[in-house]
Amino acid sequence: MPIRTRPTTWRTLATAATAALTATLLTPAAADAAAPRESRPVHSYADAIREAVWVDTGLDEDLDGRTDRVAVDIVRPREAGRAGRKVPVIMDASPYYSCCGRGNESQTKTYDGHGDIVRMPLFYDNYFVPRGYAVVGVDLAGTSRSDGCVDVGGRSDIRSAKAVVDWLNGRATAYSSRTGGERVRADWTDGSTGMIGKSWDGTIANGVAATGVEGLKTIVPVAAISSWYDYYFTQGAPLYDSGPDWLARYVQTPEAREHCTEVARELTDGAPRTGDRTPLWTERDYVRAAKKVRASVFLVHGMQDLNVRMQHVGPWWDALGKNGVRRKIWLSQTGHVDPFDFRRAEWVRTLHRWFDHELKGIDNGIDREPVADIERAPDEWVTSTAWPPRGTHAVTLRPAHGARDGVGTLGLRPGRGTASFTDDPALDETDWATRIDTPTPEKAGFVTRPLTRDLRLAGSSRVTVTVTPSTPTAHLSAVLVDLGPDTIRDYADAGEGIVTLSERTCWGASTEGDSSCYRETRAKTADVGHTVVSRGWADLGEHAGTGRGEPLVPGKRYTIGLDLAAADHVVPGGHRLALIVAGTDRGLIDPPADTPTLTLDLARTSARVPFAGGAAAFARATSGPPVTAPHTAPDGVRPPAATAHRVPGGTR
Repeated sequence: MPIRTRPTTWRTLATAATAALTATLLTPAAADAAAPRESRPVHSYADAIREAVWVDTGLDEDLDGRTDRVAVDIVRPREAGRAGRKVPVIMDASPYYSCCGRGNESQTKTYDGHGDIVRMPLFYDNYFVPRGYAVVGVDLAGTSRSDGCVDVGGRSDIRSAKAVVDWLNGRATAYSSRTGGERVRADWTDGSTGMIGKSWDGTIANGVAATGVEGLKTIVPVAAISSWYDYYFTQGAPLYDSGPDWLARYVQTPEAREHCTEVARELTDGAPRTGDRTPLWTERDYVRAAKKVRASVFLVHGMQDLNVRMQHVGPWWDALGKNGVRRKIWLSQTGHVDPFDFRRAEWVRTLHRWFDHELKGIDNGIDREPVADIERAPDEWVTSTAWPPRGTHAVTLRPAHGARDGVGTLGLRPGRGTASFTDDPALDETDWATRIDTPTPEKAGFVTRPLTRDLRLAGSSRVTVTVTPSTPTAHLSAVLVDLGPDTIRDYADAGEGIVTLSERTCWGASTEGDSSCYRETRAKTADVGHTVVSRGWADLGEHAGTGRGEPLVPGKRYTIGLDLAAADHVVPGGHRLALIVAGTDRGLIDPPADTPTLTLDLARTSARVPFAGGAAAFARATSGPPVTAPHTAPDGVRPPAATAHRVPGGTR
């Protein structure tokens, strides 16, 4: 259990916790005799070995005539080495250790006068080093104390971390300094490595796993990217008015900015704002290489993450499963938030058991427990033995005209005729859903009747539209919405579903320079009349699926499939399920060059939606007398305003 503290006393209690931990060192044999099913804190954190090495990546990205070295900070238990025991490694490779900070409190690395690590951000070293793990923090190439260049998910980024895994397994060279120095061997580790990290850090874990590197036993990607194209575009539609060249400049050192002009040019030229798929994006698509993954994967993501969106979950999860990778998943109601800040105690417990099983080989049963944890309501979690749950099947839903013009229905029978709307870049999904029962010119909306029972949607959906544009350019949005009152995490708030409190709790041992005590959080909620379940966007010019857009012929009919993000949501009895098709979703995609009017052919428009229980479950939920739900105005959480430069990671 954590140590709970008041804001003014956390340092005193952290010191006491360290003393108590040190006292346990007196009886390690007794702990071993009990044959625990988990690693115990029997090593001194205060006496841990703290050192830095520089691993040679074999690349010369900054073109200075010598191969790049990346800085690797290490905290490891001293007692293990004295006893001749080798330890596994928990590794977080990040571009944020000096420029931006890690975690909810924006921690950066700090060093002593010899250049050895004093504070490693986050709780991993405080908690796991006493339990017999080494914790390694890698500065990606071009950041902090490392040579090289930031190439945003490309070979430099990935080699930065892969080279360290190779060194930990005796296949790469490290030195005691950034230039020159003596060679250093990792003779203190058994080579078993687990990578963890949120956002860009977790993305690097995905990318390294996709190389198939030997020795990487597991990865824990939190809110991570699986394809960098899908971070900047979705089926040709631009998500942000910036590209990877801007992101590289944001995190790299002044030295790297000066020497990495060639890499910067490649990032600019290789990622045109047209949305075309280029070789640059192919190199940064880890889903394509899922068949190489040897490591197990414990994936965590917020279902309302509008930074690294849920589009990164479905394809990666499915590809891993297809290739037999052992998987576990947590899906929260938050935005871009670390589980340490929305489910802290259970996260630390579960992560501890996961690493014990995957890196130490402890048979604690976690591999036989439910695969998925899903946050159904704020701080209310359910589990599934498989995800999506067994018996889930995609059902084809059809939009049709309703009793009132401009207010359509959604069911199993095909519709006829057409429905038209005009793109309005000033409006968003909240505007559309709020006015779902009112004919408005900017959207086409279709709703089921009130449900007679709960209906669970789990997995990825796909909306196929046949549409005639009035202009040479057009963007499309498709949104699934639960229409009915609910209390949800306020993911559009600045905290993206959490509020940070002043009270601290401690997770592991502390030193004067590195406290294990962090500010607690609670759920930030909102009472709403509708909830967006899943979203998808596309540039209609990508209708041919070639990865290269083309101008449209006004008046010509086109068919395109919009891939909606994976989700897990229960539409309660009494609520309705809506499909909305519209143009620009303000704040979530950029508008096209024109302002098109688009006409849907309803007979050739449909949505494939995965329901637990399949078509039979949908039919049961939309027949018979409906459950009565309280009537409320269908207000929802409004997406955040558009931002030209979004950073995968930030400080949360």
